[in-house]
Amino acid sequence: MDKKSSRRDFILNTAKAGVAVSTVFSAPYIIAKKRQTVRVMGTHVTLQEELRKQATKDLGINLEFQPAGSAAVLQKAASDPSSFDLYEQWSDSINILWSAKAIQGIDIDRLKYWKEINPLTKTGRITDGANYGAGDAPYKILYVQDDKTLSSKSSDQISFMPYVHNVDSFGYNTNVIPKGKAYETESWSWLLDEKYKGKVGLINAPTIGIFDAALAAEASGLMKFKDIGNMTIEEIDKLFEILKNKKQQGHFGGFWSSVPQSVDYMVNKRVVIESMFSPGVSSARGQGVPVQYAAPKEGYRAWHGVMCLSSKTEGHVKDAAYEYMNWWLSGYPGAFIARQGYYISNAERSRPLMSKEEWNYWYAGGVAVKDLRGTDGKVSVKKGDIRNGGSYEKRFSNIAVWNTVMENYDYSLDKWYEFLNA
Repeated sequence: MDKKSSRRDFILNTAKAGVAVSTVFSAPYIIAKKRQTVRVMGTHVTLQEELRKQATKDLGINLEFQPAGSAAVLQKAASDPSSFDLYEQWSDSINILWSAKAIQGIDIDRLKYWKEINPLTKTGRITDGANYGAGDAPYKILYVQDDKTLSSKSSDQISFMPYVHNVDSFGYNTNVIPKGKAYETESWSWLLDEKYKGKVGLINAPTIGIFDAALAAEASGLMKFKDIGNMTIEEIDKLFEILKNKKQQGHFGGFWSSVPQSVDYMVNKRVVIESMFSPGVSSARGQGVPVQYAAPKEGYRAWHGVMCLSSKTEGHVKDAAYEYMNWWLSGYPGAFIARQGYYISNAERSRPLMSKEEWNYWYAGGVAVKDLRGTDGKVSVKKGDIRNGGSYEKRFSNIAVWNTVMENYDYSLDKWYEFLNA
């Protein structure tokens, strides 16, 4: 059995073995309208009530949102493609979903704004001098070939529609940790620094947390990876030996599983430095904690949102699903998610729906000339702030690794849970 099949079987077997995903979907958002119902499965990052309401108003279709945690939605989608029409998550889920035949190819000629999508997913780089980044860079798995494999070779179908994306790192409380310099002094090594013992948080997501930890271990000089995006068994063993020793010494203050939990950790001073997502940083700032979102000198861990079409979706529902995909690139959603620090693949269409001050801060990397509010309506950016890491192009030119499901994913998953239980 090849490794990809093993990984796919693991996901399917885990779902069938009783992972409690069905209860997660017990309260989807449903609104009654005249047209087709589209069931959208994904995470809370994009399945937000304000977006659902606006899409329903603009399109006149029924939208049923099914938000849950990353692992839960992936297991559910891979094992039961009839349970959703559209799937929204991250590019590291693509190989699993495609191998499981849970998703079908998307026809490029039905995507209204395809020509506006920038080069990041089409060619792998936002600018000529940018880093491609290790791991499953989205462009490698974008196009569907005649033999039904995925590659970077252009074709008439794609495995996912590119839309939301960002680069992630860690956040730290500048009341406790002196503010560093972007790309110069800020470093992933800070996550393993003895100075912050007992006050360090990691994300409890095996396909994400392992890269934060690996970047920290390598930056600390504790080990070196041949290919950080595809670790060997020996490298995984060494990494988790380092992590378990740190955990047994009381280095970690917690492992968060949701953005609200990460905010709670920071606001309640359980941690002073932790893996963070941009909405968590915005929320913590909105609650008065001066969190700096680091621009590590080693580079970011990048991710790309994927919108996928279920292999079981057809007919009028499929037509409505394409309407919703096109809506996501029509302007409003991109402007909305920019206010929580996320980017959209055709940003110029969203630009007129953002104030000049918002665009200047979020995309251009300029100084905030006035207070800016996040998606929750609270001030998340104060006058005089500069987005750490600079402009969109600058941030996406400094990618260390993409979120990836590695060839040794099954093995790394076992080691991750051993680490949590150590």
